[in-house]
Amino acid sequence: MNQEMLDKVRTGDGFIAALDQSGGSSGKALKLYGIDESDYDGDSEMFDLIHGMRSRICTSTSFNGDRVLGAILFEMTMDREIDGQASASYLWNEKRVVPFLKVDKGLADEENGAQIMKPMPDLDALLDRANDANVFGTKMRSVIKRANAAGIDAVVDQQFEIGRQILAKGLMPIIEPEVDIHSDTKAEAESLLKAAIIRNLDGIADGQQIMLKLTLPEADGFYDELVVHPKVLKVVALSGGYPRDEANDRLSRQHGMIASFSRALTEGLNATQSDDEFDGMLDASIGGIAAASAT
Repeated sequence: MNQEMLDKVRTGDGFIAALDQSGGSSGKALKLYGIDESDYDGDSEMFDLIHGMRSRICTSTSFNGDRVLGAILFEMTMDREIDGQASASYLWNEKRVVPFLKVDKGLADEENGAQIMKPMPDLDALLDRANDANVFGTKMRSVIKRANAAGIDAVVDQQFEIGRQILAKGLMPIIEPEVDIHSDTKAEAESLLKAAIIRNLDGIADGQQIMLKLTLPEADGFYDELVVHPKVLKVVALSGGYPRDEANDRLSRQHGMIASFSRALTEGLNATQSDDEFDGMLDASIGGIAAASAT
């Protein structure tokens, strides 16, 4: 594990930009960016356009390691270049932004009010490629829809099992058991989730740490116990569909948590904007999210 990157994540300021939209969400991200499905033909052109959007964000003068601690990349982004360098190397070498890689292959069908991750048979090979590409850590997402103990335990147990596999490869896992913000049992689900996480942290070897990416909770300070846990490097928050202002407001009340926003980060950015307009909008977005992460 890269010690300089580890030290930056542990002590640095800022938030983690989630730039990891995959095939299932790329079209939606492009539409929000002002590019309709009729503007491209097939997945190849779609991925070219989404990489162009990500590259525009990463090369912006507003995007740097002073306020952006890390960035989560999609596999195809890791395999491409930004400004003539491999994407992860560009982020670290030019911006001092710590690179992470999304490694999950999507969600299984809902069972017991939750969706675990689909199998990842090629994970070891992907982790080897991530190490070769100078990636620091990984991120993988499950979803919790309801306060069902069996479903939540299945999500968290799977996340930690794969997390230990990732740790064994020398990478830092971000474990993301998202609680759906629209769940009518959200607070109850969060209580069950926290208990399952604490139980699973006992299975992490002494001297090792993981990261957590969690939905902004209903109760302020609810995850304080996890923020200070010796086996947790950092707790980051997903915006989960909240508008940016509401996400920032909720985050500002969670002391010790930092943002890892996707939609809330890119809100207001548009392909038709001039570079000055784009950079100005991104600068305001980054500034607000970084301020909310500093509380």
